[in-house]
Order: sequence, then C-alpha cells, then structure tokens
Amino acid sequence: MARKEDVRSMFDSIAWRYDFLNHFLSIGTDYAWRRKAVREMGRMISPGNILDVATGTCDLAIASLKLNPQKVTGVDISQRMLEEGRKKVFRKGLSERIELILGDSEELPFGDNHFDAAMVAFGVRNFENPAVGIAEMYRVIREDGVVMILEFSHPGRFPFSAVYRFYFHYVLPFFGRLFSKDPAAYDYLPESVSSFPEGEEFMEIIGNAGFKDVKRRLLTGGVASIYTGRK
Repeated sequence: MARKEDVRSMFDSIAWRYDFLNHFLSIGTDYAWRRKAVREMGRMISPGNILDVATGTCDLAIASLKLNPQKVTGVDISQRMLEEGRKKVFRKGLSERIELILGDSEELPFGDNHFDAAMVAFGVRNFENPAVGIAEMYRVIREDGVVMILEFSHPGRFPFSAVYRFYFHYVLPFFGRLFSKDPAAYDYLPESVSSFPEGEEFMEIIGNAGFKDVKRRLLTGGVASIYTGRK
C-alpha cells in the first residue's frame, strides 16, 4: 500500500480520539501554538479567503477565524477526520464560515491564485512529497499572499532536548497506544518527526517552491516551529 494510503487509513482509525489525544499529550500547549501561528500570519496579511491544508478536525481553521476572514476552506485526505471536524464546526455554529472538502494536499482542487493565504498545522510531514504539497500551496495563493506552516521540530539545548526525546519516543507512544485503537499511530508520530527536515533545510524547501522572505519562529524551546513565506 502506498504511503499516502497508509496515512489516510491511520488517521481514519484515530479520528474519534484525535482531539483528546492531541490536547492530552501536549498538555494543552497545542492550543497556544495554533493561536501564535495565526497571529504570526495576521501580522503579514488580513486574509479574506484562507485555505487550511490537512485540516484534520479543524482546530487551526477555527483558530484562524480570529483574523476575521470571509471564508476558510479546509482540505483533508481523511474522511473520518473531516467528519469529526464537521461536528465541531456545526456545534460552534461556524458552518457558514468554514467549508470542508475531501482532497489530496498534493493535488489541491482549486484554481491558481485563489486564496489570500494557505496554512497547515502538523500536516506537512505526513505528505508523501512535502515539496509537491508546498508547491501546490504556492500555486493556489494569489500574488503577495502568504503561507504559514506550523510543525514539530527538535529543541537543541540540553537538558530540555533530552527530556523532549524521552517524552516523545517513550511517554507519548505509550499513552497513544493506551487510548487509541491504532497502536501503530503514535509510534508513527515520533518517527515522522525524526525523519522530517527542519530549520534551514525546510526553509530551503519552502523557498524552492517559490516563496520569498521565508522565516522561522521557534515555540516552546524548539518543540515546534512556525514557518512563514510570501508569494
């Protein structure tokens, strides 16, 4: 089975527990990371039309409403993640502001120059080919639009780096297996983060897609990073 199908199947299997595990395993820090990422994007643009790639259960899409866009469109490859997202959007009375579409992040179903901004949180490392997915975001953003990518990274300073590695490789997979019906899903998380490029290497990938003024902001000592660029 292709990696893309593996990822789709995995997220379908954990969708019912995804939000709980996200917030529990990050001790709620993921809320703050998304808020900071949205504010970072808001410093660059006042978007009317936002694309949320790999939207999952829509936490980033909902957080981005703080920027008062006319519409947010979320795309995800997992139908069950979208179903959980739709429930959340409906409960919050946001169905008219957030549209959710089943689609491939590497073959976005939109025309060129369609959005003011594109964003993705903790999703790029799940792309089969991250460079293709970022190039697709570049294609669908209008001239002078912005991209914002929130992704895990590795803290560099000891002893925080050692604590992080222990938590990420042992504690997190243990609780993931305990609370999830898919024991492999939370083994995949540290593996995907460990193998994913970060810092200058990832900024180069963003720049190669065509984005300029690419910047990185570290969060929580480098546990996560916000990357931004402008078309």
